[in-house]
Amino acid sequence: MTNKELADLLLPNVDSDVSYYEEKYPERDLPEGAVVTRFAPSPTGFVHMGSLFASFIEKKAANDSNGVFYLRIEDTDQKREVENGVTGIINDLNNFDITIDEGMLSETEEKGAYGPYTQSKRRDIYQAYVKHLIEEGLAYPCFCSPEEIEETRQIQEKRKQRIGYYGRYAKCRRLTNEEIKEKVSNGEPYIIRFKSPGSFDNKIKVHDLVKGDIEFPENDLDIVILKSDGLPTYHFAHAIDDHLMRTTHVIRGDEWISSLPIHVQLFSSLGFKAPKYAHLSPIMKEEDGKKRKLSKRKDPEAAVSFYHEKGIPVPAVKLYLMTIANTNFEQWYDANKEKGLDDFKFDFKKVSGSGSLFDVDKLYNISKNYISYLKASEVYEGTLKWAKEYDEEFATILERHADYAAKLFNIEREQKKPRKDYSCFSMIKSQIWYMFDELYQNVTDYDFKTIQDKDEINHILDLYLNKYYHAEDDKETWFNRLKDLSEELGYAKEVKQYKENPDAYKGHVGDISMVLRVALTSRSMTPDLYELMHLLGEERVKERYLTFIKGNSD
Repeated sequence: MTNKELADLLLPNVDSDVSYYEEKYPERDLPEGAVVTRFAPSPTGFVHMGSLFASFIEKKAANDSNGVFYLRIEDTDQKREVENGVTGIINDLNNFDITIDEGMLSETEEKGAYGPYTQSKRRDIYQAYVKHLIEEGLAYPCFCSPEEIEETRQIQEKRKQRIGYYGRYAKCRRLTNEEIKEKVSNGEPYIIRFKSPGSFDNKIKVHDLVKGDIEFPENDLDIVILKSDGLPTYHFAHAIDDHLMRTTHVIRGDEWISSLPIHVQLFSSLGFKAPKYAHLSPIMKEEDGKKRKLSKRKDPEAAVSFYHEKGIPVPAVKLYLMTIANTNFEQWYDANKEKGLDDFKFDFKKVSGSGSLFDVDKLYNISKNYISYLKASEVYEGTLKWAKEYDEEFATILERHADYAAKLFNIEREQKKPRKDYSCFSMIKSQIWYMFDELYQNVTDYDFKTIQDKDEINHILDLYLNKYYHAEDDKETWFNRLKDLSEELGYAKEVKQYKENPDAYKGHVGDISMVLRVALTSRSMTPDLYELMHLLGEERVKERYLTFIKGNSD
């Protein structure tokens, strides 16, 4: 019985002419050096930070080289699928502006000439290549039951030998074609294994774009390539897909490094040119002075929902991801503030081989800086979008006072060094609530810092309202009146003046300003007081001060 006859027996309704697929999926017409890479998750849940980080790098590498970034769904292990898993993945990518050039657009829609982009729909392709390998004598059926495989594993453990189906433990490899035919005729179930040409005693060297040159023992495992349900295993499917989709770079987590000998061997045995590999170290977190892997279970920032709930702008998240992706990005960005992420060229050589440290405080700092340079209208829209999802009451207030809110966000914004009050949209309410009458009710917590005496505070406010407050004043005139108020009350008109002779004064103009600020807003830290008063308007300023004086007198 020939190998061709054996292949027809095992896969009778499969065409083994793989040249059809080679012609159907030709080399891509792209510029020299173009990177073709993919994000290839299983539909088993939503994207986490590690996956987002990898997809961000994949997209960036493709964009920088005028290449292609595509989304492939690897669903050959269908027992682990979750309902609408593909939709969840697509939504997570879209929410971070990581757009695909090809691949899945929904659970059923896709775009691109190299599909299907869902592995379960590529069954005929995989089986054609499996049958081709059987004909070439590079694959064979295995009739071992799960119980037999487990028994072999226990023997290997007892003998302290490597675990796996190889060498003398690969007993189905030694079956003749006639013996195989008899077992198939008897209806014995089987899977298809790859007949490894390797020897564990030999060494292979693989160059990784991040890790450098890595040496491994050659693979000698006869891995499963086609399961009993007719679907391939991950190892085999990825080799066929990356070849036919003309992937040039496989970028993935370094938990896959141990699989490199298998993958390199598969590409070689199939006659394919292997892609370049870049294995990313896990994102780390420092805890109690030690570094550990960012945990989906322990760390809220590991979930992409964290960034939406906090209201961290997507561009800020991407800026931060680039700081941990390339060690030279932060210095470049500091020197090129007028440029954007697209102007920076990603470099595999600048990726940390040991894992980057995830620093939430640094993320917030980048976000704060990013928000500070947005237009007031953009801050308003970003805050409103966040509030509509997480704080309906605040969203209603913002929509009711849209022009007012935009003016509030514009205070000290259009200047060389804008204020940096907001690190994310979720914290904005806590910074500006006092400017909305709906929220500024029944306030009782005031901290006046230096001046604490109630009578003195009331006297300052009363004198200011009756003599020094003129709503139409420009800023310079307004501040000069504050100085005059200070002088009349026995406070220095200048801070410097007070410091030179503190015993001569009760305080200085800054203390008076603090009383006006806190009595108006209840906060000691606010944007420019003059701008706040101007925005509130004369009627509301007087009303707030009078209300405070009354409450402070009880």
